[in-house]
Amino acid sequence: MNNGKKKTKYMAQISRFFGVIIWMYYNDHNPPHFHATYGDDEVEISIRTLEILQGSLSPRVLGLVMEWAAIHKKELLENWELLHHSLLPNKIEPLS
Repeated sequence: MNNGKKKTKYMAQISRFFGVIIWMYYNDHNPPHFHATYGDDEVEISIRTLEILQGSLSPRVLGLVMEWAAIHKKELLENWELLHHSLLPNKIEPLS
């Protein structure tokens, strides 16, 4: 019984570059994805296809995020699995 309290989803920061924060939730819904925030904007991106699932970023920032994600797709999928087993994810190198 949850005593009427909402279950909190915990998130883990994976990387940070040029003001962009990349993060994932523990035990989040499928498909495997990550979140990227820049200022007040947020986007959710599929790891396998790099398709935007929801949200938006400016074209310049989205380009940086997509470039980073294409480089680190394997590490993102590994972190997805770790988080689904309630394990700490690995930090991923920022875009430089």
